[in-house]
Amino acid sequence: MRTLLVPGAGGAASYWYLVVDALRAAGHGAVAVDLPADDPALGLPEYVDLVVDAGQQISGDGPLLVVGQSLGAFSAPTAAGRLGAAGVVLLNGMVPRAGESAGEWWEATGQGAAMAAHDRREGRVPAAGPGDPAFDVETYFLHDVPEAVRAATTDGARPQSGSVFAAPFPGWPDLPVRVVSAADDRFFPRAFQARVARERLGVEPDVVPGGHLAALSRPSEVTSALLRAARAIGALPG
Repeated sequence: MRTLLVPGAGGAASYWYLVVDALRAAGHGAVAVDLPADDPALGLPEYVDLVVDAGQQISGDGPLLVVGQSLGAFSAPTAAGRLGAAGVVLLNGMVPRAGESAGEWWEATGQGAAMAAHDRREGRVPAAGPGDPAFDVETYFLHDVPEAVRAATTDGARPQSGSVFAAPFPGWPDLPVRVVSAADDRFFPRAFQARVARERLGVEPDVVPGGHLAALSRPSEVTSALLRAARAIGALPG
C-alpha cells in the first residue's frame, strides 16, 4: 500500500513524520505533503494540485490511500479522486459538504458552540477559536504532545494564510471514506466529530487516544487506525 498524508493548517509535512516512519517500518510507501500555507497567493485549488503532484511521486506498488488531517480534509478528497486512490481517511477532519468553503464550515457545523460546551464540561474558560485571547495553542493543540516531539516539528511550523478558506469544496469523489477521531481533541471534540461524520458522510468514526495533533502524540495508534481503514476499504488484505 502507498499512503499520501496531507497536513492541516500550517501545512507542515513534519506533522506526519512519526506516522510516515511507522508506515514505512511496516513495509508501506508513505509520503507527507508540505504545503506553503503562508503564501496568500495559493488557495484550495493550488493545494489540491500540490497534493496530486506529491501523490504522483510516491514509489512502490499497491493501492493508494489519501489521508487528510483537520483542514487537510478539504484538499485530500479531490486529490484522491484525481489520483485514482482506493479511498480517503480523515483524521480529526473538517468534513466538508459540496459547495461549502472552509471559511463557512465553522458556523455551518457549529464547531464554536461545540468547543465552548466541551471547555465548560472540562472546567476551562470557553474560547471562540484562534484569535480569541482565551485560545492558546498549548491548551488546544499541544497539551498531549511530548516536548521532544514538539522540538522535532518546530522547523516546519508556519502561519496559515486565509486564502485556502475561500474556495468551495467541489464535492466528494466516488470513493470510500473513513473517519478517525481523537478521544481527547479539545478543538474538534469527539462528540462533535461523530455528529458531523454521521450527518455528512453516514459513517461512525474510529476513535483513537490523543488530542487534535494525535499523529504527534499517539503515532502508533493513529498508524494502526489508518491500517484498519485501509483493510476496511480493501486497500490492504485482511
